[in-house]
Amino acid sequence: MAKLERRNFIKKIATAAGSFAAGATLTSCNQNPSDKPVNIQTSTKTYKWRCVTVWPPNFPVLGTAVVDMAKELEHLSSGRLKIQVYGAGELVPALEVFDAVQLGAVQMGHSASYYWAGKMPSSVFFTSIPFGMVAEQMNAWLFYGGGWELWRELYEPLGIVPFPCGNTGVQMGGWFNKEINSIQDIQGLKMRMPGLGGKVIAKSGGSAVTVPGGEIYTNLERGVIDATEWIGPYHDYLMGFHKIAQYYYYPGWHEPGSVLELICNKKALEELPSELQEMVKTVAIKYNNLILSEFEAKNNEYLQRIFRESDVELRAFPEEVMKALKKNTEDVLQGLTTSDPFAKKVYDNFNKFKGEIKSWGNISSKAMTEYL
Repeated sequence: MAKLERRNFIKKIATAAGSFAAGATLTSCNQNPSDKPVNIQTSTKTYKWRCVTVWPPNFPVLGTAVVDMAKELEHLSSGRLKIQVYGAGELVPALEVFDAVQLGAVQMGHSASYYWAGKMPSSVFFTSIPFGMVAEQMNAWLFYGGGWELWRELYEPLGIVPFPCGNTGVQMGGWFNKEINSIQDIQGLKMRMPGLGGKVIAKSGGSAVTVPGGEIYTNLERGVIDATEWIGPYHDYLMGFHKIAQYYYYPGWHEPGSVLELICNKKALEELPSELQEMVKTVAIKYNNLILSEFEAKNNEYLQRIFRESDVELRAFPEEVMKALKKNTEDVLQGLTTSDPFAKKVYDNFNKFKGEIKSWGNISSKAMTEYL
């Protein structure tokens, strides 16, 4: 479907959904609930929302959590906020989620901000960048380091309000049918890796290949690609990569702590009574933690299954390779921030916070890891 046709399709959905009326002012996202009085329920009006996601219907953890979140919001609101969740392709295509929310075709979406890098290059920082920050550091930056304010500033002109709503944790480095002993082994490597990570692979001499999720297994099995990244042990196991790949490399340098987003149409959100606005914010933050916790639990369980059920070798990327990939990442980010002023503004803030919190991480969680 051509882009113009897709946008026309989304506009038709918006027309069918009806126009939104302006209402109460949205409480500042960084305020504590007690900072400003929340109006008590003044009516029994029911608000019927639709939420679209970039994930396939009922996709484990990512898709199922959104369904659970919608049920919780309906329960907490005593049925006043009802949200129907649609997986990718059920109402709009996966990569049209942002446009659908922006145009008001739907009121809510769940995705990852780096999917919108084509229209907003700086959006990548609010999900994850190669050699960025891990989940707890990303949360610290977003909630207390100015990250969320910058994120809202980016989306504000488009009429969208973002909320952190999940994190995959550190992803795995990928499945390989070729040993990686030096950076020279990346030369000529055909790897399925999208986004900035793919640009770093290309700069390192490899080829970043775009392969739809449903075709990755066959392409890896047939040698069309030499390697692929996906998410982590749980989802990788479900894909069956341990049956066709020799080596499972770590860490996921390309996505060390990928934040997920809940996005709301600003007009629709402001139409809600203030207590329902607060519920949306509070439940999004709750699921920001729950999704990460489920990833950690499931990845632990399924890594053990992979070892029990296959002869896959778990390998760490050699230090030389990691240093070379990091240097190439810096070059890629330099190009990004030079061409986009807002990306530079975000990166300067991000990088400053990262440099400072690294010192604390070295003497806290990192220092304890070897004794666990």
